[in-house]
This record gives sequence, structure tokens and C-alpha cells, in this order.
Amino acid sequence: MATLKEKIGYALGDAAAGGITWKIMSIAFPLFFTNIFGLTFADAATLMLVARMFDVVTDPIMGSLADRMQSRWGTYRPFLIFGALPFGLIFALLLQTPDFSMTGKRIYAYTLYLLMMAIYTAVNVPYGSLLGVMTDDDNEKNQFSSFRMVGAYAMGFLTLFSFPYLQKLVGGTPQHQYSMVGIVFGIIAAVLTLLCGLLTKERLKPKRAEKYSGKQFVDLFKNVPWLYLTGISVCTNFFNGFRYAAAGYMFTYCLGGDITVGKLIINYTVFMTFGELTCMVFGGLSPWVTKKLGSKKKAFIVAAIFCLIFSVLFFFIPMKASWIWVMVAVVILTSMGIGIYSPLLWSMYSDVADYATEKNGTSSTGLIFSSGTMAQKLGTAISGALVALLLGLAGASMTTDAMGNSVVDPASITHPVLEMIWSLFSLFPAAIVVIMILLLIKYPIKK
Repeated sequence: MATLKEKIGYALGDAAAGGITWKIMSIAFPLFFTNIFGLTFADAATLMLVARMFDVVTDPIMGSLADRMQSRWGTYRPFLIFGALPFGLIFALLLQTPDFSMTGKRIYAYTLYLLMMAIYTAVNVPYGSLLGVMTDDDNEKNQFSSFRMVGAYAMGFLTLFSFPYLQKLVGGTPQHQYSMVGIVFGIIAAVLTLLCGLLTKERLKPKRAEKYSGKQFVDLFKNVPWLYLTGISVCTNFFNGFRYAAAGYMFTYCLGGDITVGKLIINYTVFMTFGELTCMVFGGLSPWVTKKLGSKKKAFIVAAIFCLIFSVLFFFIPMKASWIWVMVAVVILTSMGIGIYSPLLWSMYSDVADYATEKNGTSSTGLIFSSGTMAQKLGTAISGALVALLLGLAGASMTTDAMGNSVVDPASITHPVLEMIWSLFSLFPAAIVVIMILLLIKYPIKK
């Protein structure tokens, strides 16, 4: 029987990965790379696409390696314990803006971004796989998944809400602000990851394959539930990816910058914290909703329908700062659905891993959970790359300022560009949810 301390410890892992590093990478990086770091839209899009091709190789390799780890700390926990420091360090370095030429900046951005994706894989694939060896009780798996999502969304709320206030506290240039904020959050992410590795326990022993072979990869693609769940996972991350990548541009251009309501500064990060807080609450309620509806699949479909309805509704809100509270309300309603389905996704990966073990006779938990991490990075980065690409196609372009830095040309932000930004936050995610619902209907595991 898992203790409360262990469940909180497990939650800290995604508080670091999902609540800090991935949240900032999803929402701040598209805007950071173009408006702060100085890459062109094409450079930013290419960077994210190249990183995804890199992940297609590294994620399954990491999953296969993690399945075969044997140490005094267990199978998966060593990666969190010893990966914590480089995880935080590389993240902090990625938010620096060195005084290099454009070629030097490209090299720096590509190198650090690929390193970040590699260390994220090395930590987060084993972290996800932990769920398969901490308990064999399905209800406890749902509870661990729920704690995980609450941890991610609670820290995501704190991260995004504090972001503009930390920038204001640091002062100086935007480059200096992002640099200092990156260091602060890098340290916190490292500490939380280490605590997760130290506070969790591995109770089950994986049925290890005796040697490396290509059979495990062949078996994976014969696993029908895995194929559907991977498609569903990619869709959930495309859905979030479009919204987070477009939010910064939406506030900067569609709404005219930060909105001050009394003493509250509502910028794009604070705006999304309303959703984070809602996801935290409904992530905690997810096991109860699932029990009431009778299965994870039904709960997932109902939650996805919520996301579809309110994503479409957002498109029809006037593009004016005076409508900010209506926008906040619709984001909260959308996030109710996200909060319910997010814990279910990882619990369903555990079901698929159990199915694979029963069918094939050996454990492929790490390999299967690696596909969840790969889907997360694939969906988020490709959607981020598409946002940059589509804004460029809509007419947004770069120019050079008086200091010789590459910046967005204000004259290129025309009505078609604004419409594209608004659609990227609403209609594009809605279209992705339709695909997700169709895949959920066909998903074969009935738990």
C-alpha cells in the first residue's frame, strides 16, 4: 500500500518536468526564440522540427535502456536521482541569450535545445515508467496519475503566474530577465526531480528480456491498444501545443500587450494560469469522474467533448482586451476537460504496458511509456513549429532593430496575421480534438 508521502513524491517529478520545464518550453519558447533570442520564424520552426526527429530515435532507445537497468536504487529511480542536476542546469542555460552572431546563436540554440530534449527524455521516460512498478492495483495507479497531474498543474500555475512578477523583480533587458528566471526555475526543477527519485519506491520487478533485440519494437507495433493510445496522446499534445505556443503572440498582437486589472498583471503566462489552476482541481477529481462514468474511456471522451465545444466558442469572442474575463471563463471551462483526461492518459499507458507484458511475456514498460513522452514532445514542438510557420505564411516577418537584433516587424502584423493567431488558439485545437475523439471511440481496452 503506497503512502501519502510517496504519492506526493511522485507528484514532484511532474511538478518539475511538466509544471516547470515543459510548461515554460511550451508557452514561452516560441515567443522567446523569435522576440527575445532573435531567431527568425523559419529558424524557430526548423529548430523544433529537427529536435522532434532527434526524439523519434532517442525516446524509444531510452525506454528500452531503462527497462534493463539494474541497480541498488531500482530500475527507473536512478535516472531521476542522477539526472536531476544536469536536467536543471541545461534548462537554465537554454534561457540564456549569448552575445553571438546570428550563426553563433543558431548553433547555441540548436545545441542546447537538443541537449535539453535528451536530458528530458533521460529523466521523464523512467519517471513515467515508475507508475508500472510502484503498484499493481488499478485504483492506486489512478491515484498516482491523479497526484502526478495535480503536481504538474499546481506547479504550472505557480510557474506561469509568477513569471511576469519575477521578470519585473529582476528588471533590466528582457534577455537578462529570461536568463535569471531560467536559473531560478532550473534550480527548483533539479531539486524536485531529486526528491521524486528519493521518495518513491519500486515494489514490482519487471520481467526483463534477456537481451536487446528488434523483437520488442516489432511487438510494439503489433500492440493495437498502443497504436491508438499513441495517436490519442499526440492529439492531446497538439491540442495543448497550439494553445500554449499561440498565447504569447495573442497577447502581444491581438490584445495589445499585458492587461492590468487593478494590481493584477494579466500577460500570456498569467492568462494560462487560470487554466492550470482548473486542471489541478479537476485532475484531482478525475478518479471520481471516471468511477461515476464507469470507465477511463468514457471519462476521456466526455472530457474531450468539453474541450471541443469551448475551443470553438473561444473563436467567436471579440478580439478586444475588454473581453478578457470572458476569455478567462472559456479557458477555465476548456481546462475542466483537460484536467479530467490528463491523469487518464498515463493510467491508460500503464494498462497498455500490462497488456503487452501479458501478451509477450516480458516487460516493455519503459519502451511503452517512452512513446508517451515522445508524443508529448512531438505534439508540442510540431505545433509550436507550425505556429511559427503559419504566422510567417500569414504575412508576419522579421526586421532588424537599431542594435542590429532580429525582431518581428510591427508593420507585418496585419489583420490576416491576427486572425491566424486567434484561430491557432481556438479552431486549430478544436480540429485536433475531433481526431482525438474518433481515436478514443476505437480504443480497444475497456477499463
